[in-house]
Amino acid sequence: MYKTIEEYPLVLTAAHLAEILCVSKPTAYEYMEQESFPIIRIGRSKRVLKTKFFDWLAQQQNQAS
Repeated sequence: MYKTIEEYPLVLTAAHLAEILCVSKPTAYEYMEQESFPIIRIGRSKRVLKTKFFDWLAQQQNQAS
């Protein structure tokens, strides 16, 4: 388990997202399927750059405000 944003790897998996968002892994995959989500597909794998994910997360917060 990571403690700070800096400790996470450059490329995040659904497991990382689940940990960060405190949701289940299937829910993390649902977020990754959203149109606005900055997903990287590598074969069947889904990944996201750490910086893009936190930018996306900030946008979600701004839209909710």
